[in-house]
Amino acid sequence: MVLLVPNTAAGGFGAEAAGALADKVADLNARYRHHSATSVMKAALTEAGHIALVSSFGAESVVLLHMAAVIDRHVPVLFIDTEMLFTETLVYQTELTERLHLSNVQIIRAADIGTEDPDGTLHLRDTDACCALRKTRPLQKALSGYDGWITGRKRFQAGTRAALDFFEVEEGSDGTAPRIKINPLAHWAPEDIRAYMEENRLPRHPLVARGYPSIGCAPCTSPVKPGEDPRAGRWRGQQKEECGIHFVNGKLVRIGASE
Repeated sequence: MVLLVPNTAAGGFGAEAAGALADKVADLNARYRHHSATSVMKAALTEAGHIALVSSFGAESVVLLHMAAVIDRHVPVLFIDTEMLFTETLVYQTELTERLHLSNVQIIRAADIGTEDPDGTLHLRDTDACCALRKTRPLQKALSGYDGWITGRKRFQAGTRAALDFFEVEEGSDGTAPRIKINPLAHWAPEDIRAYMEENRLPRHPLVARGYPSIGCAPCTSPVKPGEDPRAGRWRGQQKEECGIHFVNGKLVRIGASE
């Protein structure tokens, strides 16, 4: 595990510690460059420090959850309940947790919804603010005790991810420590996901069969028509692609993550 030591004189974390983390990530990528997603998952849980798996329990989430459960059913799984999720997602979360015998699923909720969105209409006025309130800020707070986290990002999802590595350094923000971000499915294609689910007889999210290939909060997710982009139903009609949980250069950005 890399120990990140605060550099209090500079108001942040020391360059030496940050450099050590970058070296660790480079070493992991070099050693696992040609390995399978399962091997990367095992490395994440055994070599990358204190790691959490962040899951939306959405359309493809069961793949990472199953992969992690086979290795360690006690892995911390962070599930952000925005209090605007589909009932089907909440039921699916409970069913998968029981089926995969996951013993450390942590349900994270924002503490200040009553103050900032008392009537539940913030998403109608400012979707970015709603996502920050209900998902981004609670997640970053929950991750503060971890050295890194596992995501479901994949190269095929966006041009910005064409060179996505298995292991990345997520730069810190506002004096927080940088973390390792692990993407075990970086090289997977849609057919790989389907094959894994079929081979392991994993249950699909019930909304997938009803035309929801990408599933978020109920007010901001609609069915997708044949031929449309799988994420066309997310924030339909808006210039918005994602809630903003991923960091680039220490800043939250929306880059089309499905998990």
